[in-house]
Amino acid sequence: MLASSGVIPYRWNTTGITILNSSQISSVSGLFFDSNDTLYIVDEYPNSVVWKLPKNTLTPILVAGIVQSRGTGASQLNRPQDVYVDSNKNMYVTDCYGHRLQKFINGSTAGVTIAGITGSNGTALNQFNCPRYFCLDPTETYLYINDNSNQRTMLYRSNSTTGTNGTIVAGGNSNGNSNIQLHYPWGIHYLPSISTDMYIANNAGHSVMRWIPGASSGIFVAGTAGVSGSNATLLNSPMGLKIDAYLNIYVVDKGNHRVQMFCQNSSLGITIVGTGIAGNSTTELNAPRSIAFDSSMNMYIGDTGNVRVQKFLKI
Repeated sequence: MLASSGVIPYRWNTTGITILNSSQISSVSGLFFDSNDTLYIVDEYPNSVVWKLPKNTLTPILVAGIVQSRGTGASQLNRPQDVYVDSNKNMYVTDCYGHRLQKFINGSTAGVTIAGITGSNGTALNQFNCPRYFCLDPTETYLYINDNSNQRTMLYRSNSTTGTNGTIVAGGNSNGNSNIQLHYPWGIHYLPSISTDMYIANNAGHSVMRWIPGASSGIFVAGTAGVSGSNATLLNSPMGLKIDAYLNIYVVDKGNHRVQMFCQNSSLGITIVGTGIAGNSTTELNAPRSIAFDSSMNMYIGDTGNVRVQKFLKI
């Protein structure tokens, strides 16, 4: 089925299945699937930890942080945001209030700071001010990190060390809604084998941009910069996002309690999950933040306001 110039290759059941709830987690930020379909869940606050949920299991396993012991020690996290696990099972976690990116070598519960300076926020190229979501390139050589309060996206090597300067690859021109600025960037996805562009969600700008890393400006592809709203062309505080092999964009539209899909070259969003009204039924979401897909393209949403992770089956 075609929509504008894009392709809609998937459909999902709009009734969600709760796989984690408030008896197991305290809040949901980033989600990530590894190659074994193990789901990693960032539990931001007050727990400030990361869990994993192996395929076909029901009980999450603690893999980083100390439950409700927030701090900047090697084994602690302070409002973690996002997670990635590489092919060697090393885990990377952005730590917003720690102003750092932590790397946990396979099986270790002690993190090593590889970007940022622990507990030191600032605007220097070796500092963060609340890093949010991030991604790695397919070779797992480079990290692209949304440095939220510095209004920029930073590039680091995955073998970097604390205090190393990063490179600004998008934004860095204060917050705003022009095409040379980011506005509290949150979600990010980059698949250079498919597109030369990164896709970045501007949380406070109510928009999504595509941006060639290192270019002086980007292009708005979803939402209207600086305008929040609930119709099919508008967004309200978008957070997580993903792109697929057809360059369809999936946007977690937090303020509208829904997930929107934008086909390639279309500014008209299609609601694929949620009703647009906050609620806790199986078809509703409440201030969702994050999105991930397993190997079968089942969709998982961090339904933060309902303190749960919802699974939506591909049909």
